[in-house]
Amino acid sequence: MTTRITEVSPEILTKAQSGEISNAKLEEYRGFLREVESKFMNHRIIVDNRYCRWFAQGEMTRSQLCHFIQQFSVFSHFFLVAQLKKMINAGSLEGYRASKEILANELGVIFRKSGHTAVAGSGALSDAEKDLSTDPDLVSTEGTVDGGTFKFKAGHFEWLMRMGEQLGLGFADLGKRKHGTPSTLFFCDELERLYGSEDANIGEGASFAVENWAAAGFWKQLIQGLRRFKEREIPDLKLAFFTWHDAVEDQHASHTQDELAEVFFKEGFDQQRFLSGGLEMLDGVARFWDGLFDDRNSTARAA
Repeated sequence: MTTRITEVSPEILTKAQSGEISNAKLEEYRGFLREVESKFMNHRIIVDNRYCRWFAQGEMTRSQLCHFIQQFSVFSHFFLVAQLKKMINAGSLEGYRASKEILANELGVIFRKSGHTAVAGSGALSDAEKDLSTDPDLVSTEGTVDGGTFKFKAGHFEWLMRMGEQLGLGFADLGKRKHGTPSTLFFCDELERLYGSEDANIGEGASFAVENWAAAGFWKQLIQGLRRFKEREIPDLKLAFFTWHDAVEDQHASHTQDELAEVFFKEGFDQQRFLSGGLEMLDGVARFWDGLFDDRNSTARAA
């Protein structure tokens, strides 16, 4: 991340100087930022994800990669359930729309940049260039779904499915609860319970934790390993699902400070419930990756 959580933003400092925020409240906010930095950003799954560290080496067998894609597809599909519950339980129209935007994009509504009526064309890009940069005919990493175009092929699960097909996995092999290991299903259930919680403080804490886990670099580790596997095994392996998410998270990382301030200064904010929701969510994330790490030996045999 480019900005440390403990750095108070200029906007908050300006409000403190004008008297809009008291000195006591500012110091309370500083303490909250330090606690979030200490407990969230130093969580072991953010600072040292041993599965992703192993995966980045690109030495996985085809069978191990198939297992990873299958488990990730279950998480990806059931994230929709958690996102729907987050939308339903939103505390404001603004939050409701923000959650709906994520859900709609996951389902295949393409982000539209302000001032554009459609997604930019792909021009003279080759299929390989489209995949690595994310195909501009199907996706965009900026803008809003309001006025955007829906395409079945732009649904995130379908990107993952097309990659799975190249590994011998069909539609029936992906995204279903019956395919999830206990650790994957635990993670999915924790997402629904915490990220989609009716308690705004729990939900905000879990959401912030998920956001910062996603922005901490694991996508880059996965892409590094996938590119090495691609060079060795399947030259035309489609990586757009992973490259797109990595590009989006790079943009999201810069909004950390604004998100924390918005949450902290909201009426009814409960620091302890926020922290509890976030830490439990990170433990759920860790359970998912730990399960994948432990599964490596049983899935090592080449398909």
